[in-house]
Amino acid sequence: MTALSTRVRVIAEDLVRRKGTVAPLDVLTGLGWLSTRTVDSWRQGRVPRLDAVAAVPPSRLAEALDLVRDWALGRGLEASEVDYVAATLDARPLRFTDDDTAFRTHWTDPALSPARRARIEAKAKAVPDPVALRPDKRWHCSLCRDTGEYHFVEDDLPVCLTCADMDHLVFLPSGDAALTRRARKASGLAAVVMTWHKPRKRFIRCGTLVERAALEVAEEQCLADGEARERRRVRDRARREVQDLAFTDAFADRIAELFPGLAAERAAAIAEHASVRSSGRVGRSAAGQALDEQAVTLAVVAAIRHEETDYDAMLMAGVPRAVARDRIRERVELVLTRWRQATSDGAAAQVSQSAADLPE
Repeated sequence: MTALSTRVRVIAEDLVRRKGTVAPLDVLTGLGWLSTRTVDSWRQGRVPRLDAVAAVPPSRLAEALDLVRDWALGRGLEASEVDYVAATLDARPLRFTDDDTAFRTHWTDPALSPARRARIEAKAKAVPDPVALRPDKRWHCSLCRDTGEYHFVEDDLPVCLTCADMDHLVFLPSGDAALTRRARKASGLAAVVMTWHKPRKRFIRCGTLVERAALEVAEEQCLADGEARERRRVRDRARREVQDLAFTDAFADRIAELFPGLAAERAAAIAEHASVRSSGRVGRSAAGQALDEQAVTLAVVAAIRHEETDYDAMLMAGVPRAVARDRIRERVELVLTRWRQATSDGAAAQVSQSAADLPE
C-alpha cells in the first residue's frame, strides 16, 4: 500500500464516519492539494477550472480519485453523481477537468437511514445562493455605471443590485445563526454577502441579503423562543468542550506513540495547540481528526520549527518563509529523530531542550 493510498483511505474513512458520504472534493482538500480559498473562489465562479489551480498536476488528481473509487467499492458504498453549479446569478455549471465524472461521483454509506440519506442528497443537489461582494475599493456597475455598497459579478464584471433586480433586499449581518437561518428560509430570493479579509487573505461571509418581510418574520420567531435556544446553546457548549478534551487527549497519545522520546507534558502542549476548534490547524483537518501519522507529524514539526529553532527570528528579520524553512530543515530532522527514539530514566526531558543545545 502506497503512502498516498494510506492517506486517501484515512481521510475517506473519517469523512464517511462524520458525514456518511465521501465527496472527491473533500478528499482532495484533506490531502492539501486544494485549499479552502481556492475551492471558495471556484464555487463563486471566479476560477474556470479546478485542475488549473490545484497544487499537483492532473495526473495526481486522477490517481487520488482512482484510489477513492477503489476504496469505496471495497467498502460497498453506493455511487451517485452530483452536478456542481456556481454561486452566481446564472448558476452556471462548474468544471473540474475535461472529464468531470470522477469528481462528480459521491460515495454514500448504504447503511444510513432513509431520512439521513435524503438530507445528504438534498444538500448535494441544492443550488447555492448567489454571492454578492462588499468591496473595500471604489467600483462602478458595468451596466449602469452606478455604484453602491454591494455588487454581484457577471463574466468577471461588477453588476449593481439594481441591475441584478436585487435592490429590494435588505442586509442581515452575520452573528445570529438562528435569525439568519429563519430569514433565509422565509425569503424567496436571497444572496450571501462576502467581503475580503486581509489578515486571512480570502473572502469571508459577512451577512445575507434577504427580503424585508422574511426578516421581520424571522425576528418574531427568534423573540418567541430566545430563552429555549439559549439553554440549548449552553448544553451544546458543554458537550463540545468534553469532546474537545477527549480529542486533545487522543492526539497527545498519538504523538507519544509516534515520538516516545518526547516528554509527556510537551506532547500534551503540542496536542492542545494543534487541536483548537476552528483554528484551521492541522489537528482540525480530516486527517488530523483521524489521527493520521502524517498529520500528527506535521503538528510536531510545527512545534519544533517555532520552539526549537530560530525560525521565528528569521521571519522577523525579513527572511522569506521558504528560505527560512530550508535553513532549519536539518535541525528539524535532528529533533524528530531524537524524539522518535524511546528513552528511559528521564531522558525524554533532555530531547526537548532548546535549539541552543543542538549542534549547528
